[in-house]
Amino acid sequence: MVATQTVTFDSGSEKLQGYLARPDSVDGASALPAIVVIHEAFGLTDNIKDITRRFADEGYVALAIDLFSGRNQTWCMMRLFSGMLLNSLNHMGVHDLKASLDFLQQQPGVDPARIGSVGYCMGGSLALAWACTDPRVRVIAPYYAMNPRPLEAVARACPVVGSYPEADFTAGGGRKLDETLAKYNIEHDVKIYPKAHHSFFNDQGKTYDPAAAPDSWQRVLTFFKDHLQ
Repeated sequence: MVATQTVTFDSGSEKLQGYLARPDSVDGASALPAIVVIHEAFGLTDNIKDITRRFADEGYVALAIDLFSGRNQTWCMMRLFSGMLLNSLNHMGVHDLKASLDFLQQQPGVDPARIGSVGYCMGGSLALAWACTDPRVRVIAPYYAMNPRPLEAVARACPVVGSYPEADFTAGGGRKLDETLAKYNIEHDVKIYPKAHHSFFNDQGKTYDPAAAPDSWQRVLTFFKDHLQ
């Protein structure tokens, strides 16, 4: 069973909301690894909440941050995407993720030294940029993400397990990421899924891929287990 709640935390002068899920059958004295879940451009949807609960089922305390909470969504998306294109490593989204990690590290039963992140599309792009600037992040799993600029910043990144659909513009970026992580000897597992499309992991969407999605999930769980458990 999983216990869930809506939470609020500070990000600078603003308040952000999130969806927190934790295993409720685990010994309260045991410190658990934790995951920050970063949503696509659609926001904190039921699909993202479901993914957050799935991580809790696997023994993680999982926090899905709502990057749009209390903000105009169109304005917020413009700022996030322009930030990723013009100033990947130091903008609003990265600052919000650092605030979410601050909050998560302070939660009862969370091991502050074992925190990773998973992100989808916009969220995956943010996870990559964040990992280049925050050594507290131990491992990330970007899905169909855009690479940070400059790409060489990944020399400072943590281990990466990336999943990319071949029938999507992000596939080329995934291949470049694979090469660059290898160049800098960053542990990684980047896979391009043939015939898969953007948002293939969203089982509530039209492009869900019943072969690629479960395979990527098992790769992420295995990689996270190696680095967080």
